[in-house]
Amino acid sequence: MTLASPATPAIVALGEAMVEFNQARAEAPDVYLRGFGGDTSNMAIAASRLGAASGYVTRVGNDAFGRALRRLWSDEGVDTRGVESDADAPTGIYFVTHGPGGHEFSYLRAGSAASRMDPATLPLTLIGAARVLHLSGISQAISVGACDAAFAAIEAAKAGGARVSYDPNLRLKLWPLPRARAVVLATVAQCDWFLPSLDEARLLSGLSEPEAIIDWWHRRGAPVVALKSGADGAVVSDGRRIERIAGHAVDSVDATGAGDCFDGAFAARTVAGDDPFAAARYANAAAALATTGFGAVAPLPRDAAVRALLVPGSGPGR
Repeated sequence: MTLASPATPAIVALGEAMVEFNQARAEAPDVYLRGFGGDTSNMAIAASRLGAASGYVTRVGNDAFGRALRRLWSDEGVDTRGVESDADAPTGIYFVTHGPGGHEFSYLRAGSAASRMDPATLPLTLIGAARVLHLSGISQAISVGACDAAFAAIEAAKAGGARVSYDPNLRLKLWPLPRARAVVLATVAQCDWFLPSLDEARLLSGLSEPEAIIDWWHRRGAPVVALKSGADGAVVSDGRRIERIAGHAVDSVDATGAGDCFDGAFAARTVAGDDPFAAARYANAAAALATTGFGAVAPLPRDAAVRALLVPGSGPGR
């Protein structure tokens, strides 16, 4: 008897996942706790926790860290058919230290397995069968090959009728601003929703006011724009209507991964049938809850917690 293959995940994210070593607090500054990071990986896990079928496309090293990431995705219900092991390159890692100036990140990612992604290695059938493809500027910045792979994935997704979700997640340590701006603009012209933070949208556009920024991005091809503004909430527009979404009062301790959580929640609710405004209200609440614990993955919320935070009558689908 031939067993049917698992259904294609509705949401497929592409990018770089890494293993994190986070410095313990002041009582043990020489102790580092292992965790996991990677913006698009966080997004896929967030979507899965919120009830969406998600999958991930990347490369990891054939090493202990790569195996740990595979276990993480398996435990979180993230489809790994798009994950390849590379025997010749390591899984990327990074260290987080804490000082008077806040978090400091140190990356060991040059030559990583994920940076060796290219169009020839992509699972195009998986990507083309998805309903949403999500990628980020980091997915494009880690190498020229990975950037090419991101655009090839967009082409495959759109050919299959999928929508493209894009977070620029601007990291100027990875690439200079002129190249970042050029690649982001080329991607925005092909995306269905654009999910920048207010600060990076300002830097990329040269504008300061949210409404002007949103209009600027619409004119460059983004049908839906959601500006993530941290504790101040979000501003979302579909080109005809703009809605300001207030932040939620929560006991915030660490904002790591909150923007990724917003991305995953937005995609999950859009796949479930919400319009961009309902999806953004839900995603805004999910992102707030993601700040109530430490690390990028551990505090990602479940659906029941998000619904409990939303004001009665204004939840998803309402």
